[in-house]
Amino acid sequence: MKRSLALASSDTAGYAYGSGIGGDIMVRKDRSGIGLFLLLAFALSSVFYALIIATGHLGGAKGMYVTGLMWCPGIAALLTCRLRGEGPARLGWRWGEWRWPWLAYLVPLGYAAVAYVVIWCTGLGGFGNTEFLSSMGKALGWTGAPVWLSSAGYFVLLGTVGMVRSLSTALGEEIGWRGFLAPVLVTRLGFTGGALVTGAIWGAWHLPILLFADYNAGTPWWFAISCFMVLVLSSSVMMTWLRLRSGSLWPAVVMHASHNLFIQSFFTPMTESRGSITPYAIDEFGFVVPLVMATVAVMFWMKRDAAVRSTAAALS
Repeated sequence: MKRSLALASSDTAGYAYGSGIGGDIMVRKDRSGIGLFLLLAFALSSVFYALIIATGHLGGAKGMYVTGLMWCPGIAALLTCRLRGEGPARLGWRWGEWRWPWLAYLVPLGYAAVAYVVIWCTGLGGFGNTEFLSSMGKALGWTGAPVWLSSAGYFVLLGTVGMVRSLSTALGEEIGWRGFLAPVLVTRLGFTGGALVTGAIWGAWHLPILLFADYNAGTPWWFAISCFMVLVLSSSVMMTWLRLRSGSLWPAVVMHASHNLFIQSFFTPMTESRGSITPYAIDEFGFVVPLVMATVAVMFWMKRDAAVRSTAAALS
């Protein structure tokens, strides 16, 4: 059923209700600024693409190149708002209810744990990479401590102090992708279309460093891209749901940071190779994590109406 409502809040100025895929959604009365945002995002990113590709790996300039790249979507979103004479409130800065950031923190830990338990139990990879376990003890300065203690200590530090560092880079991307782009696309395409198109653009944004640098796990490019695109589309569904359901950018930031942190810094390096099959199974470029994430994404998608209703209620 179609509805309309006059709105006065500075957070929602310029929006009206309309009907779309998945229920009532916001519709911009004026042009959305998508084209300007994408132009700025890819133009700024091209500088860091070139620098990363020139070095051949993401660790170029001690990781500063990739940090700059991750902030390009956020800077593009802020510039777009500025050039269009809009305030940054549309990006979803308010924190909202605590339950959503906590959910966002735990969901990646959950699907990563399930995926890697499958990998370890099926022999696609082994649990307990001895080289990684040894390096954890040395990094902590606990060279005489039992392996289980140094592992537990590393995990706790990773999930707390490490999370702060991961948030600082994830924020740059999410200001752009879920703060600016996803809500606008949902207004035009409905939840399903908006989440998937955002994910497709997000995935395409990664392609230069996947194809021409070392952002992969050593599998053929076509296999790595296929697995990675399933992963980012699934992640986009979950993070778009969190963005709309909470009315806040921050749960998407937390989920992005948690995903990067636990998969890239714990579960993947914890896994020992079991031959040539292991790169095809692990990390963001193997098939197991994307398949588990796709299953979780379907669970979020089935509750998409709740996210859309929350957006509508915030405007009423």
